[in-house]
Amino acid sequence: MPHLLHLDSSADLATSRSRALTAAFAQAWTGRGTDFTVTHRDLHRDPLPHFATNEQHWPAADRLPGAQVPADQDALTARIHAELLAADVLLVGAPLYNYTVPSTLKVWLDHVHIPGALAGEGSQPLAGRPAVVVSSRGATYDAGSPTEGWDHGVPVLRIVLGDSLGMDVHVVQTSATLADRLPEMAALRERGDAEFAAAREAAQELARRL
Repeated sequence: MPHLLHLDSSADLATSRSRALTAAFAQAWTGRGTDFTVTHRDLHRDPLPHFATNEQHWPAADRLPGAQVPADQDALTARIHAELLAADVLLVGAPLYNYTVPSTLKVWLDHVHIPGALAGEGSQPLAGRPAVVVSSRGATYDAGSPTEGWDHGVPVLRIVLGDSLGMDVHVVQTSATLADRLPEMAALRERGDAEFAAAREAAQELARRL
């Protein structure tokens, strides 16, 4: 049974464009048939705990002698790993907050990105599996503009999911999401709406193809 792990991290529960796009993906995914299943983890509504100690960044075998790690947190990390390993496709809703991923999503990355913890040192059990990153950005970060390179959200996800875990990363992106709210961005409304519509189509197409 093809299985999707769907993560949301936006704090906006009403008008979030990243949530709207991940929902469109998930709907298209389940629309392929009853055997297309989903596990949904809402990192904002049900946030994961920050690590209690630096030793949690290491697998148990590599921790310093005497390291005190809460057993319930180790058990939670194991459940998060099991969720990821069980997924044929990973879907990540990643709005840009202060030029990077939301803190709730960063905690999930901390639980996941532990050297060798998923299946042994040097192995990549997730190699080649699709990871769809849905990135929504309040402003614009065009090449050649003063803000080019200010988006530090997608790059860190590419590094962790793609370079480190070996997943096949697809990015669906929409910008100028604050154009409806900020008067100084009103001129970007048409662009923002067009990007959102294109992103929805791209998300749905990926859900039907992957």
